[in-house]
Amino acid sequence: MGNKNKTISFRVNEDAFEALQAIAEERDISLSAVFRDYVDQLVEHDGQVEVVPEADLKARTDEGEDVSFPPTVEVPKRFVREHERLELEAEHLREQLEEYKAYVNDLQDRLEDEEEEILLLDELDDEDESYQLR
Repeated sequence: MGNKNKTISFRVNEDAFEALQAIAEERDISLSAVFRDYVDQLVEHDGQVEVVPEADLKARTDEGEDVSFPPTVEVPKRFVREHERLELEAEHLREQLEEYKAYVNDLQDRLEDEEEEILLLDELDDEDESYQLR
């Protein structure tokens, strides 16, 4: 199965359109490429993309803020190990759930196949007959 391209269509006001065209011309790419680049970044960073004008980016860097794109986060090894452990545990629990579902289905099938009468213990108190449990 191939990776098919999809078309996204939306409307912007004339000023925004002209600004986008200027960005595309400045980068010497098509307007579609501007959107593709933005969407690729948005997807790659799980929606955590901030569009910042270059002047603001330079100002932030001059102010001492650590600004890098794409943003990076250092994760401690113990966090990664714990995440891996939880993933393994979750997989094990999924397997157990599937086994329990199969067991319940088997019991339900047996119950449907069983032709003997099922007596509820609460109902036995009301009757004078004696029953033998097997």
